[in-house]
Amino acid sequence: MVLDDTCTLSNGVRIPQLGLGTWFIDDDKAAQAVRDAVAIGYRNIDTAQAYGNERGVGDGVRTSGVARDQLFLSTKLAAEIKNYDDAVAAIDGSLTTLGLDYIDLMLIHSPQPWNDFRGGDYADGNREAWRALEEAHRAGKIRAIGVSNFEQTDLENILETGTITPHVNQLLVHAGNTPAELIEYCQGKDILVEAYSPIAHGEILKNPDVTTMAQRYEVTVPQLCIRYTLQLGTVSLPKTANPDHMRSNAEVDFTISDDDMGTLRTLQARDYGDHSAFPVYSGK
Repeated sequence: MVLDDTCTLSNGVRIPQLGLGTWFIDDDKAAQAVRDAVAIGYRNIDTAQAYGNERGVGDGVRTSGVARDQLFLSTKLAAEIKNYDDAVAAIDGSLTTLGLDYIDLMLIHSPQPWNDFRGGDYADGNREAWRALEEAHRAGKIRAIGVSNFEQTDLENILETGTITPHVNQLLVHAGNTPAELIEYCQGKDILVEAYSPIAHGEILKNPDVTTMAQRYEVTVPQLCIRYTLQLGTVSLPKTANPDHMRSNAEVDFTISDDDMGTLRTLQARDYGDHSAFPVYSGK
């Protein structure tokens, strides 16, 4: 069963390959969403300071009925935090808000603040935030550390001065948007790629070619798209608060052929409709 599959980070920590994304799940609904997911068999839960639901997610983890060490909880340092002192305070803030003794994975959410995404030079700030994450990792507050939305130059900046290579880079990856060179670079550095929005924030449902391919496999479009990211070797993080969708998203025990994987890799589909207002979908 896919929910039992794991990947191993470069420091030996194991992470379930299919997880639950919680972006757009309100704080007062997050605990139930986590409990539902855990009851279905999910063990990997992803949140962020920017999502505003760490309190609810942490409550869900604590009240899930499953031992804490059986669950993998990720959160992210707010993209606007680009100095050491604020990063230290924010890491401790997440632990307090989550109500947990440790975090399994914590990422720098973006190499730039959201209001300047893919804009100015924040290299020094990222190195400072990374230093705070490294210290929290050494102190046992965080089991693994990484980044999100980092391009190769952003990663190289961290590698130049950091003492720990990022364990993870969480990226926008879906059929229609496969950053193959960046994924290959990360894999070459033993940096695990996590795929967020593997269903392209729902927009891929409108793609007739993907729909036709899914019909051939007798699966839904979301199932095909999730399976695609898993076969790329990434951790897949579809987001939903709907238990029926959680179950369906985990029913991906089929194999996409090499030819069809090639087709999906080269597919170009980056029209996110109204969601293009969000920096990660803006095309910058």
